[in-house]
Amino acid sequence: MAETTATEDLDHEGAAAAELADQLNDTPSDFVHQEEHYTSLGLSNMKLAMWLFLGSEVLLFGALISTYLLSKTRFIIELVAGNPYVIDGISNGENGALVNEMIADASVEPLFDIPFTSLSSFILLMSSLSMVLAHKSITEGNYKNLRIWLSTTMLLGATFMAGQVYEFTTFYREGLTYDGSLLGTAFYTLTGFHGAHVTGGLIMLGSLIYLSFKDRMQMDRAETVELVGLYWHFVDIVWVLIFTIVYLIP
Repeated sequence: MAETTATEDLDHEGAAAAELADQLNDTPSDFVHQEEHYTSLGLSNMKLAMWLFLGSEVLLFGALISTYLLSKTRFIIELVAGNPYVIDGISNGENGALVNEMIADASVEPLFDIPFTSLSSFILLMSSLSMVLAHKSITEGNYKNLRIWLSTTMLLGATFMAGQVYEFTTFYREGLTYDGSLLGTAFYTLTGFHGAHVTGGLIMLGSLIYLSFKDRMQMDRAETVELVGLYWHFVDIVWVLIFTIVYLIP
């Protein structure tokens, strides 16, 4: 009798273990989410780290934009400082037209192709939409659409970068060089840093596409796509500021 009871207990334990194994195999995403660690803010550690990183990036681009604005002011001061007519005109409130003419002649603004840059900016902004659709696809388990929208985002970002390279080449041929003036240095540093961030985003997108084709981007990895999306949206928002300040404001 004792042997029969022991055998039945072992059978029950084996059945329970098998049932638990089946549950874990059927719902891997639930098991993974149980292992995630969340902060007191209700964010996962990775998402909090990304927000902290983006906060530091705000400080970086804030400093670069401020430097550009200061260099623009200094450019105007240096331009008119050596002209006695301008100095006399400033002292008595005259010759304002002369100052404006000198600034217009020496400014980099005539080099800007606003329609072209506007189109390039629109393409980059549309990549944010495709990034949102990519995240939506992985949360729904639609991995085919995930690859399509990630590839679309990457293509749009690469198109934007190609436009920026074309612009830089044109500006250089027209005489706007990196070390030619403080304004040129500030312009290339600001827009170049942004371009480097876009390039970093393209590398992230390429990695996600590669992992997707290797079947390593499942629903339990949706947060990874979301984090890359946060970075990409940040890059787009920064460009809106740069485009407005550098290209649109006289």
